[in-house]
This record gives sequence, C-alpha cells and structure tokens, in this order.
Amino acid sequence: MQLFYRRFNVTPQTEVLDLGGREFNWTLMPFHPRVTIVNRLLEGKRGGEIRWILADVRELPFADKAVEIVYSNSVIEHVGTVEDQRRFAAECRRVGRSYYVQTPNRHFPIEPHVLTPFIHWLPRKLQARLLRNFTVWGWMTRPDAAARARFLDTTWMLTRTELQTLFPEAEIWTERFLWMAKSFVAVKIDHENGSTRRNAREGTRTPKDFSTRS
Repeated sequence: MQLFYRRFNVTPQTEVLDLGGREFNWTLMPFHPRVTIVNRLLEGKRGGEIRWILADVRELPFADKAVEIVYSNSVIEHVGTVEDQRRFAAECRRVGRSYYVQTPNRHFPIEPHVLTPFIHWLPRKLQARLLRNFTVWGWMTRPDAAARARFLDTTWMLTRTELQTLFPEAEIWTERFLWMAKSFVAVKIDHENGSTRRNAREGTRTPKDFSTRS
C-alpha cells in the first residue's frame, strides 16, 4: 500500500475505484483517498469515508476513463472463468485512466488461498479430493463438497505472461518473498497526472521489481 500511494502520488483528493475489495487495506494508511469500493456484497461499514457500490466488476456502471485510478488486490483470480478474467481486465482498462491490478503468481510454490504448498499444481480433480483434509484452509473451515467445488470453479491464478496478455500496455511489477516471485501487479500510470510528472522531476522510475518483507 505504501508503494501504491507513493508511486501513484495518492492524496486525499485522489479518486480510487477499488474493485472487489474491502476496507482493510485502506485502514493500513494514514489517510484515505476518495475510495469507492465495487463489490457484489456490501460488507463492512458504510456512510463513512469510503463509498460502496453494489455491481458486477465484469460490467462496471462507469463511462470510459471516468476513474482516476482503478485498484484491485487479489481479485482477478476469483472473478470466474478465463473469459470472465478477460472481461474484468477490459473493464479495468476501459474505466481507469490509471490502474493497479495485483494477483498471486501461479508458479509460487505456496497456494495463498489455502496456505498449502504445491496443491495448485495438481489436476483439479485431485485438488478437490485433497482440499478438505490436506490444506490449512480445509482444516480450519472443513468445507463440504459444494464449497470445495465452488472454490475450484472461482479460483484461477495467473502467470506473468497471462497477466501481461490481459493488460498488454501495462508494466508488470513483481512482488517477491525471499527470492521467489510471489505475485504480480499490472500497472498503468496516466502520463497526464501529477504522479508521473513528480517522478520525472525527482528522477525516479516506477520499479518493476520489489520485495515483500511482511
């Protein structure tokens, strides 16, 4: 979040459309920009500094380039099929003048949703058999067959190449845990906004690679 604020020159006046998110990430920072969260469920507090809209992130109720920054954290892998991911990416690119879309790396050895190594590399039928008794998520939630099927049907993690294909004009940043690529971020910064001008004045560049320490 600190990197996002710094590189996009976020201020209290910055308009951010958070697709599929919740309030937690915004509580990590000393101030909120003008955040609107779009989700299929209205979760969390409402009526405060953050606005909520009930909508489908694959078909957003906004005009082209209506939003200063589209922000998404670990959502695109949950929107449905590969075609649904294409629709989600197209809406991010259509609506946002800038965007920041993060997703876990499918090649990272630990599956972040079930907190278990290597299971996401197995055939999906075998995953369905192992999820309940051989994953941390399964031990904690004891999912029934329907819950396991729902998880597998709505969790499709991406590789760097697949993310780049969905966002062809984007820079791809790499988040690392130790030396391994943990996740990727598709980034486009509007060259007309203040963040780009500021970075140019300061002689800085948007990093393509940075480490996650916590």
